[in-house]
Amino acid sequence: MRYHRKGYPFPIGTTTLYDREHLVELVRKHALKFGDFTLASGKKASFYLDCRKLTLDGESANVIAGGMLQCIGDDLPDAVGGMAIGADPITAAVITVAWQQQKTIKGFIVRKQAKEHGTQQMVEGPVEAGQRVVMLEDVVTTGGSSLRAIEHARNHGLKVDRLISIVNRGSETEKIFADVGVKYQTLLSLADLGIE
Repeated sequence: MRYHRKGYPFPIGTTTLYDREHLVELVRKHALKFGDFTLASGKKASFYLDCRKLTLDGESANVIAGGMLQCIGDDLPDAVGGMAIGADPITAAVITVAWQQQKTIKGFIVRKQAKEHGTQQMVEGPVEAGQRVVMLEDVVTTGGSSLRAIEHARNHGLKVDRLISIVNRGSETEKIFADVGVKYQTLLSLADLGIE
């Protein structure tokens, strides 16, 4: 039996096991940077989480997808997706790992702005009005970009009732999303990463 590189504890061709502690190690090693940063929300921060270093790496993307599928559980949505470009590799990993687990989930992308040619849609992918979807995100701080993605998905006719992120760095995020009828889950909090 062949095993994944770096001794990751599951054989090729089997169900991906989510290892939360391994994800913490990967985030600390590859994505967590300390210094002076300005976040997308405009807030200043002494640390930055560059989750593209994770979502564009095969091992990390697989662990993240396993965790998100564990959050989703048996109540499978029709599709998963989120705001381009941060959610794109997460979406790809989740639908791929789901397929490997014999689960059928489609993916979609929410554009930051509509194309000026073609269909001029804000939502791209094999989704239709009335379908139930789960939104995906890398890092949530104030929830601004996630709320925009949820709005665009709902305007497209999709039923959004859940959002899952890799890391929650905000303090009021559950309430922010509950106020728009969305259950918020995260794989990791700042406390999990040793940041208070």
